[in-house]
Amino acid sequence: MYHHAHSLLTEHTAPLLTSLLLISDVVLAFMWASTTSLRLNPVHRTEYPEKYVAKPEEHFPKLDVFICTADPYKEPPMMVANTVLSVMAYGYPSDKISVYVSDDGGSSLTLFALMEAAKFSEHWLPFCKKNNVQDRSPEVYFSLKSSSWTEEAENLKTMYEDVKERVEHVVNIGKVDQDQFHEVFDLWDHKFTPQDHPSIIKVLQNNETETMPNLIYVSREKSRATPHHFKAGALNTLLRVSSVMTNSPVILTLDCDMYSNSPTTPLRALCYLSDPKINSGLGFVQFPQRFQGINRNDIYASELIHPFDINMVGYDGLMGPVHVGTGCFFNRRVFYGPPDNLILPELDELRPNRIADKPIKSQSVLALAHDVAGCNYEHNTNWGSKIGFRYGSLVEDYYTGFMLHCEGWRSMYCRPQRAAFYGSAPKRLTDVVWQQMRWSIGLLEMAFSSLP
Repeated sequence: MYHHAHSLLTEHTAPLLTSLLLISDVVLAFMWASTTSLRLNPVHRTEYPEKYVAKPEEHFPKLDVFICTADPYKEPPMMVANTVLSVMAYGYPSDKISVYVSDDGGSSLTLFALMEAAKFSEHWLPFCKKNNVQDRSPEVYFSLKSSSWTEEAENLKTMYEDVKERVEHVVNIGKVDQDQFHEVFDLWDHKFTPQDHPSIIKVLQNNETETMPNLIYVSREKSRATPHHFKAGALNTLLRVSSVMTNSPVILTLDCDMYSNSPTTPLRALCYLSDPKINSGLGFVQFPQRFQGINRNDIYASELIHPFDINMVGYDGLMGPVHVGTGCFFNRRVFYGPPDNLILPELDELRPNRIADKPIKSQSVLALAHDVAGCNYEHNTNWGSKIGFRYGSLVEDYYTGFMLHCEGWRSMYCRPQRAAFYGSAPKRLTDVVWQQMRWSIGLLEMAFSSLP
């Protein structure tokens, strides 16, 4: 940098090139200085989930899981179903888990796949817990042929392949035979489009009638005349709908292609979220993203080793890691203002500390859930600015995590030896370029915004 500055002042040859080289040196120096702090105080943590397992069941808080999807052809419904089944089968009290799937494409194909997954879960969940299965995504488990499989496992595999065949058949023909499902798919008429349709909420499985997790399909109302704020808007809809229906104090956000790889993951998160020494100011616990299907040389750097194995450990020595959009356990209270200043929502039913004691299939609960999923509900409210996931950037996850840190919340980084989640990495150069461009634009938006 000194050499280029000196050349620019004393020599007059190629001033444009020298100036560009000097600017690049300044940028690189700034990047080095700003990332050095991440290496000053790295933190490596260890959890002991077996200690939490020994506690009585009433000590386990309820858990709401948010899974977002948008396009049944880019995000195959069978992949979404496997992600759903993997979290429904957590080593956790089943009646305390509620899984909400946000379908921003409003696809009957995705709903059909989830209906099939709900029926299959009645056999899959007991099998996983009885046999202590670690790979609780059916697609992953049944792809690992084992000579020790029992007759029950073979029968389950046949059942799963039948489910997969039915779902893929529906996807291939592009529609569901509505004559087989009275009233379920009535809303999907000739006027229905992914960009213009009413809110749809279907309770596919209910733990009030059996000891199984809740499974709820949500497609928020869409209108071409109303902004929807992409994934952040979908997550805020799930936040409101879940507040009305279950209002669990712990929330897990997942991408639809990021299945659970370890049944003890919620217990690891609770080791922090339930610790009385830190939980009053702890906003979220972030797990790293891990990917399958990466080639040996990782030519597109899709494994993201530097962000998750170096930077995050350094962030944990500061205010904590940033939110990366998936694999994150939140304290519900974090979405309603700073630790010392609760910002109340516009409805009492949306308060984070309210106890949801009404049946989720009751008419009043479903009616209010449909209302808060409306496309005009957020007008003249604090949603997206002071409450919920924040609007204003393409990288809504990083932006939300940054704003939560600015409000005084802390976060923790949990990196167990067995990966908590596995996802799919981009396999084509065009996908990698588009992903990197989106992240870069979003971060530049934040850099040049009026953030504190």
